[in-house]
Amino acid sequence: MKHIFITGASSGIGLAIAKLLVGEGHEVWGTSRNLQRIPKMPRCHAVRLDLADRLSIEDAFNAALTEAGYFDVLINNAGAGHFDPAEFLPMETIASQFQILVFGQIQLMQLALRHMQARGEGLIINVTSLASRLPVPFMAAYNSAKAALAAFTMSIQLELADSPVHIVDLQPGDISTQFNKSVVQSAKAERYDSKIAKTWEIVERNMKKAPGPDLVARHVLSLVNAVRPPPRKTVGNVFESKIAPMIFRFLPQRVRLWGLKRYYGI
Repeated sequence: MKHIFITGASSGIGLAIAKLLVGEGHEVWGTSRNLQRIPKMPRCHAVRLDLADRLSIEDAFNAALTEAGYFDVLINNAGAGHFDPAEFLPMETIASQFQILVFGQIQLMQLALRHMQARGEGLIINVTSLASRLPVPFMAAYNSAKAALAAFTMSIQLELADSPVHIVDLQPGDISTQFNKSVVQSAKAERYDSKIAKTWEIVERNMKKAPGPDLVARHVLSLVNAVRPPPRKTVGNVFESKIAPMIFRFLPQRVRLWGLKRYYGI
């Protein structure tokens, strides 16, 4: 039985992970901005945490740590999206995306690392996204924030090469959740209208055909149980998780851009 701290446990991937972990007998501290949204489950402790608030992050983690005594695993999962032309994205929106998807998660990682290094063991799973390598049009802030967290994760993996604390970059592709319904769209730009419509149509179509969050949860469970977890794991359908990343790794940027534009019909 392990003590596990997971952000964004009230819906989607986070909720699926929390349910599976408590079902396997682990003790889970799951966070949400609204505690009422976290279902009551045995061995699941609801923690209020707002990634937009730095003080909330430290207070929430330390309070949970005091209650738990120790944490074997941190899962940085919570997220938010924004769908608009990069040309018109307000700096406040970009800053908000980076606070939630990068700075807040790094802060939690640092808090957990201090504790885990002292204990001499631990696992941190940063849920980034395949969009960090295969960006989605009109989600520039989300794509770049996920890429930043992936790069930070790889940097810290280098620095902790001989450490008993393992860090994993978990990159889901399209996963069928309610995430798209929470994606904010606000900017109005006539010359982008047709491209935005085409892209969103593909995004919605892919989401309907995508595997469910239980697939990610099963991969997380395998990482939690692994003696030496891999530094990076991609999760999704076969094309997204295996074929596309391998092909794109060897293509020049011009060809990558051409392929993605064709894919999204823009």
